[in-house]
Amino acid sequence: MSNNEKQGGLHKSVINWYPGHMAKTKRQIGEIIHLIDIVLEVIDARIPKSSKIIDMEEFTKNKPRILIMTKYDLCDKIETKKWVMYYEQLGYKVIPIDLLKDSLTVIYEAIDEIMKEIYIKRENKGMLKRRARILVVGIPNVGKSTLINKLVGKKATNTGNKPGITKSLNWIRINQELELLDTPGILWPKFDKETSYNLAVLTAIKEEILPIDTVCVYLLETLNKYYPYLLKERYGIEQFDEDICVVLEQIGSKRGCISRGGFVDYDKVYALLLKEVKDGVIRNITFDRL
Repeated sequence: MSNNEKQGGLHKSVINWYPGHMAKTKRQIGEIIHLIDIVLEVIDARIPKSSKIIDMEEFTKNKPRILIMTKYDLCDKIETKKWVMYYEQLGYKVIPIDLLKDSLTVIYEAIDEIMKEIYIKRENKGMLKRRARILVVGIPNVGKSTLINKLVGKKATNTGNKPGITKSLNWIRINQELELLDTPGILWPKFDKETSYNLAVLTAIKEEILPIDTVCVYLLETLNKYYPYLLKERYGIEQFDEDICVVLEQIGSKRGCISRGGFVDYDKVYALLLKEVKDGVIRNITFDRL
């Protein structure tokens, strides 16, 4: 791998990628937003800036919003708590959560608190009480479907570690008090370099959008910048060499990513790195910084 090959994708300052169904989803949300009481926006606690939809206000019309920070068990809590405080200062109700283990009581309580004010306003206008209508939005693969399934208490939506699982808007009744509108994952037309690679590392955009080698170079360089001890503990890297090939060779030798000829197989190293992030083996990380 040459220097240009190693760093090629990193030279792009802006990534253009905007599937048609995402534009359609935003348009459809704009058409029904008047029916919605509260917006639940789901973001990844490891990339609390990169995973937040940047133009939310444009199509949710300043509806009350609750920010759900999923995968909180996998983040660097010191860094992510800075983002919690940041968003709270902007007026968000922020709920960090591990959807696999934590109770959803805090989410229900936040919804109830907001709905009390809404019901008072409806009553003052002579309008009848009805089910709370909650819009659930987020970028692909941040745990949106997992959240909905846990709220419902059964598998109401498909889940997986691939972006693009949910394909259309779906109303889901939770109980007599609450119904949700599930939406496909939403992104925006252009990403800056750092955002695009953060999204790629955490599988929020499809693997073919960016070259896997440059994504892994970014991952390794970011881990070395913020969490060099993880590279040492997991892959035996004592000193991060300027030549990324040396680092890849070390990882491949340590973890058995060897081809039939006895050489390190870089493709196997790339697959290993991304899988260990996806599976939460590489944890206690937050890549966005204030």
